[in-house]
Amino acid sequence: MKGLILSGGAGTRLRPITHTSAKQLVPVANKPILFYGLEAMAEAGIGEVGIIIGETGDEIRGAAGDGSDFGLRITYIEQEAPLGLAHAVLIARDFLAADPFVMYLGDNILKEGIVDLVARFESENPNSQILLAKVAEPERFGVAELDGDRIVRLVEKPPEPPSDLALVGVYMFDETIHEAVRAIEPSPRGELEITDAIQWLIDDGRDVRPHLISGWWKDTGRLEDLLEANRLILETVTPAVEGSIDDKSDVVGRVTVQDGAEIIDSVIRGPAIIGRNSKVVRSFIGPFTSIYEDCEVIDSEVEHSVILESCRIRSISRIEDSLLGKEVIVEQDPQKPAALRLMLGDHSRLSLP
Repeated sequence: MKGLILSGGAGTRLRPITHTSAKQLVPVANKPILFYGLEAMAEAGIGEVGIIIGETGDEIRGAAGDGSDFGLRITYIEQEAPLGLAHAVLIARDFLAADPFVMYLGDNILKEGIVDLVARFESENPNSQILLAKVAEPERFGVAELDGDRIVRLVEKPPEPPSDLALVGVYMFDETIHEAVRAIEPSPRGELEITDAIQWLIDDGRDVRPHLISGWWKDTGRLEDLLEANRLILETVTPAVEGSIDDKSDVVGRVTVQDGAEIIDSVIRGPAIIGRNSKVVRSFIGPFTSIYEDCEVIDSEVEHSVILESCRIRSISRIEDSLLGKEVIVEQDPQKPAALRLMLGDHSRLSLP
């Protein structure tokens, strides 16, 4: 099998972060989201992966390279505009040829990975296997209507969902999907919808099988979902201390201190991760916090947040439920509010009275 990872979207729901960065490279537990998909492909024994790229293509290429760091061979496929998931399949035809493949949305994270799912698809050999998950807000997703174990209908972001079963951002297809994506028309929003292509397979009598996943799945396109994914993954990370912790500091729980990081006269309560060459001084880092590389946190409190590289947080009484972009500076003047909830774009500077 081959793999197809979609990394061409604009990431409008994570703006302003994604005005200057690819949403698939925002780190979750100090690892770019895209890397979870690449690792899942490699773990499942998939060697050749195509990545659909758009305006942020250079950044994606720079991060993933030729794929050798993941044990993969990566081919980059340029998409002129985000014209839909089925359009991505359409333009990837030369790469995919007649081979079966896994399509994986680059901003999704699937706890259980895809090893068993790929093995099931290869052994049962349907035309398509789609993954479903029960969700609280199905109107945000493609939704499946089932009759027993049979898929009756798929609807893209319906205002009145027929069920609470959302399509997870991982799909498996054989070569019949190429006929389907050529047969459908753009939706009212101007995109070739993968739900329409799968519906075409169903209506044409092809074998499309649903699989209800048992573990968690996160589409990290919104701030709250990204923070939740960060929380879930931090709970599984193996604690490790590669940096330094002085004898005045208290590190409790599942905490990772990466190479070159310094913890000085501070309290770190896990699960949390402090990135390479970052420094935490006279501060409190609470649970479910990821601080990326080359950051500095001084005389401050941070909890349940994702802090990107080269941020500076100084004399802030409390930051929580927040996402800070690259090179953000947050510093406090004498008057201190009780808590801050922030979403700041790259190169921002916030000076509080």
